[in-house]
Amino acid sequence: MASLAKDFFIGLSNNEFLNKSAKKFGARFGAERFVAGTDFDAVIPVIRELNKKKISCTMDHLGEFVTDREESERAKEKIIHMLHQINEENLECHVSIKLTQLGLDIEESFCIQNVEQILKVANDYNIFVNIDMEKYSHYRKTLEILKQLHQRYSNIGTVIQTYLYDVEKDIEELENVRLRIVKGAYKEERTVAYTFKEDIDRNFLEIAKKRLLGKAFTSIATHDHRIINELKKFIEEHQITKDNFEFQMLYGFRVDMQYQLVKEGYQFCTYIPFGEDWFGYFMRRLAERPQNLNLLVKDVFYTEDEKIKKQPIIIGSAILALLFFLGKRKKKE
Repeated sequence: MASLAKDFFIGLSNNEFLNKSAKKFGARFGAERFVAGTDFDAVIPVIRELNKKKISCTMDHLGEFVTDREESERAKEKIIHMLHQINEENLECHVSIKLTQLGLDIEESFCIQNVEQILKVANDYNIFVNIDMEKYSHYRKTLEILKQLHQRYSNIGTVIQTYLYDVEKDIEELENVRLRIVKGAYKEERTVAYTFKEDIDRNFLEIAKKRLLGKAFTSIATHDHRIINELKKFIEEHQITKDNFEFQMLYGFRVDMQYQLVKEGYQFCTYIPFGEDWFGYFMRRLAERPQNLNLLVKDVFYTEDEKIKKQPIIIGSAILALLFFLGKRKKKE
């Protein structure tokens, strides 16, 4: 059933109509717990509070799979404006960008031009820029662009999704590049990616340990306490300095564990998404952790004083459809 729920939410995350419709409502349906706001000004107090707790941040202005040049230009300008604000406000954070938001699906040269403009401003302020990894169809092209830009800018890195089969070779080629290690949040074919949790976890640990023994900085992005505990033992056994890596988690997830890791002396970074394009991001988070569905149900159908809303919004129908479908499937099994 967990697999069916994951497929359902991944499907919703790719639904163009629902993504566009969701922009009209702002972060709703429980998403406000995991999406910090719709504009950067609203997120600054959140960053300040985390910085006070010795937690750095990486900012993701949500948006992907853009096919309109003007929309990509606007996204670029918003990211550049955010860089200016980070510098002016003296915030401890860097930025994460998506190449499809900046025009990769429009024209490669146009995308590179947009990214380079971002990198120039970020470089002036000594701010790191991380290229988020997207679907496998963009994987090779993303690495090619990264390698091209890394020759001219040292303040750039990317993400390695360890559910992909061929990442070990890429890790070796990127030994001098700052990387974030994640399991992977998109639904991929079995021909290119592991689909069983045990295989994904095993590969994550192998890749993370290999990076920890290297020289380049690594962000270990996971909410899995078992993986974190195993890596902590590995770090202690190999006397790895805490200056060369950080743990990283998503905003709103396992907050107590985030604080505990900081208390134990580890560097920590919180990935903070914001913006109007929150729907696809939130659906992928539900796909990763279907138990968050109860937040969605409560927000769609109930008011703050626990009364049923008179007019549940369109996504309520999607939730009911999911519950009905899973219920029927379970009975057949």
